[in-house]
Amino acid sequence: MPLWDKVKQELDRAGRAAQDALDEGRVRLEAFRARQHADRAAQALGYALFRARTAGSDLDAQAYERLSATLARHEAEATKLETQLDEIQGRRKAGYPDEPGPSSGPTPEPPPPSADTVSPTDTGTA
Repeated sequence: MPLWDKVKQELDRAGRAAQDALDEGRVRLEAFRARQHADRAAQALGYALFRARTAGSDLDAQAYERLSATLARHEAEATKLETQLDEIQGRRKAGYPDEPGPSSGPTPEPPPPSADTVSPTDTGTA
């Protein structure tokens, strides 16, 4: 049955790759839309400020708070989605291990030797 195990592993790996590709497309689209909303909010804030200045007044605090809060919300959403997109792309670039699990991560480096251990190349003379 080792052949079937290998086939199952390859199918699982292909499934993870396909799912990540779908997730990447979905997140990419959501990030694009969030960025468009942020751009529209920034444009609305700029227009409101321009209209107020051309009328010879300042933008009232309530309108500024509302418009800037909308812009901040959309910016935060776009940033969150772009971070998710970077994570998905990182997984895809790293590849897909045969066996998912805690042992599939990078191996930790061994600790440095302590001062009281002797190296095999150490002759004892200084």
